[in-house]
Amino acid sequence: MPSTELPQQMSARRIDRPVPLRERVYQAMQELIISRQLAPGQHLVESELAEMLGVSRQPIREALQLLNSEGWVDLRPGYGAFVHAPTEAEVDQLLVVRAALEAESARLAALNTDAEGVARLRKLCAQGEAAVASDDIDGMVAANAELHRCVTELSGNQVLLDMVSQVDRRVRWYYTPIARHRGHQSWQEHARLIDAIEAGDADAASRTMREHTERTRQSYLEQRRENPEPEVAPVQVRSRRRRTAPGV
Repeated sequence: MPSTELPQQMSARRIDRPVPLRERVYQAMQELIISRQLAPGQHLVESELAEMLGVSRQPIREALQLLNSEGWVDLRPGYGAFVHAPTEAEVDQLLVVRAALEAESARLAALNTDAEGVARLRKLCAQGEAAVASDDIDGMVAANAELHRCVTELSGNQVLLDMVSQVDRRVRWYYTPIARHRGHQSWQEHARLIDAIEAGDADAASRTMREHTERTRQSYLEQRRENPEPEVAPVQVRSRRRRTAPGV
């Protein structure tokens, strides 16, 4: 009977593949969009992005295609690439889904977490408060995202964690412009949530999380109505002048 094992010399050929350059460029550009360093509606010029990131235009072009397929960038034939400006409806729909997922995360966390998990949450809450005190927007957004992720991890439900992770980057994108406005109130709500989880009160944890996420949703919608995302104006495409040979 023939052996089903691969020859040793074949298995030795396996190597770790580095992350393709387009993936690293994609990740870098996504973070620039989430942090609003690339603003909604902003025209994305390949040559400028290539110079900024220190790469050629080819991985920029490939990254833009990936970002377009995931709704971070809009490719407009004849005009170029633009950072996607989310509509009020799509933001509202995502935040509603987020509230449902995270309310269940909080409920399960209250039933399953231990003292070590609560300590992790307290530490993240303290980091968020410190970021508010120093007016560190990036720190607020990062601590907020990490605390919410931690709650879902403590739920013990891997499927729920996978689903929450799918919307996490969008939530960070939407939370960035209101982080300062939510300020201390947001972290006071987090503290009450942690109290409910520590007490093992699943109903209170779920209710507190739902109220918290609803306030964030309302804050975003109010901020958007007061400061609407800029409309994308068509870019004038310059026709290239033909070069002619000297003397022609």
